[in-house]
Amino acid sequence: MFIITSNGKIAYDIYGESKERGIVFVHGFPFDKSMWAEQCKLLSKDHLVVAFDLRGHGESDVGSGQYLVEFIVDDLFEVMDHVGLEKVVVCGLSIGGYAALRAIDREPSRITGLILCNTKSSADTNAAKLNRANQIKMILAGKKSQFAEDMAHALFAPASFVKNETAVISITSVMKSTNETALVGTLIALAARMDMTESLEKVSVPTLIIAGDKDKVATQADAELMKSKIRDSKLVLVHDAGHLSNLESPEEFNFALVNFLREKDL
Repeated sequence: MFIITSNGKIAYDIYGESKERGIVFVHGFPFDKSMWAEQCKLLSKDHLVVAFDLRGHGESDVGSGQYLVEFIVDDLFEVMDHVGLEKVVVCGLSIGGYAALRAIDREPSRITGLILCNTKSSADTNAAKLNRANQIKMILAGKKSQFAEDMAHALFAPASFVKNETAVISITSVMKSTNETALVGTLIALAARMDMTESLEKVSVPTLIIAGDKDKVATQADAELMKSKIRDSKLVLVHDAGHLSNLESPEEFNFALVNFLREKDL
C-alpha cells in the first residue's frame, strides 16, 4: 500500500485491526520494511502494526534525494494519520531509532512508548562523518555492490554469517538493490543528524532499549548512555547479535519485545 506525500509515494504494510493499540516500525539503513516482517506478524493479534519504507528504500519513491532524519519523522506522522492512528508505540532500529527520538521530541503527545533498537542518541563524530563521505565516494564511483558487502561485514556479528546466513544474504541483496541516490541522500542525512542526548531526560513514556552484544555501530555503551538518561527505561542486551538484533537473534529479540509491551500494557 502507498500514501502520496510531497516527496512522492511512501510504501507501507499494515497488519491487524485493533486501533486501540498501535505500533509503527521504522527500519534501519539501507534496508526496507521487510526486515520487520516477523515482528509485525507476531504483534498483529493485539495491535494495529505498520511498517513503512523510508524515502528511496524498498518500494518508496526516491523523490528529490535530499533527505534529513526530520523528513523521516514527517513521513512517520503522515503514515499514522493515513491509517488513523493518533498515538503509537514507535520501534526504530538505527536511523529508525534516531527518527523515534525526534518524533517524541516533536510530538510527545502522539507517542505512547519507545523501542530503541541498535541505535544511539549522539550525532556523528568527525571520524564517522569522514567515513560516510568515503562511502558516498564509493557509491558514486559505481561500487555499490562493494559498499553493500562491506556494510554486511560491519553490521552483522561474525556468528550470523553461519547461523543466520539467510538473513545476511537477504539484507545484502536489499542493500545492493537500493537506489544510489537514496543511499547517498541517507548517508548525508545520517551525517547531518541532531544530537538528541540532552532531550532524553524529557522522555516520559515507557522505553525499551535493545542492544546487540556484538554491535560495533551502536555499542552497548551507547545503549547504556540512553538508559542512564531516560528515566525508568529498560535495557536488554541481545546475545550473539550485531546491528540487526531482530534478525540475528530473533527469539531473544521477540521475547524482549513482547514482554515489554505486556508489562507496560502497550
